[in-house]
Amino acid sequence: MPEPADALVVLAERLRGEETPISSHVVEPEEGPGFGLLAAAGPSAASAPAEYALVVESVREGYLLHYGEPRLLRGHDEDLALLAGDYLYALGIEGLAELGDAGAVAVLAELIARCAQLHAEGREAEVEALWRSAALAVGGEHREGASQ
Repeated sequence: MPEPADALVVLAERLRGEETPISSHVVEPEEGPGFGLLAAAGPSAASAPAEYALVVESVREGYLLHYGEPRLLRGHDEDLALLAGDYLYALGIEGLAELGDAGAVAVLAELIARCAQLHAEGREAEVEALWRSAALAVGGEHREGASQ
């Protein structure tokens, strides 16, 4: 079983192995997961910390493909980046649904929507704090109904 710190490596392997249009653009990560580790350390993630790290990092990579510099893809065009970003959003949400964590699904869905709103409003400076709060909430910190 992989460790939460391996989330980006696991995600890269999965994307490379799927043989999709993005597979040939997948590179090895040069950094470790950040927000995924926050989620993995929370009480709701205690039974599956690696999976929680993976889903948060999947959504994070989707966000970076839409609005920033992705960590796992190089040499792709803008259209492919948008499609890959949407795919990674869905991959993360699907992973949480498979874990049966509807509360975390709601947190990440709200995060995706709020990030889009902040970018549209030119308020990008607020995004990183939002990501941190959402990662903690996915892990069960400060989430209604979370086991403490």
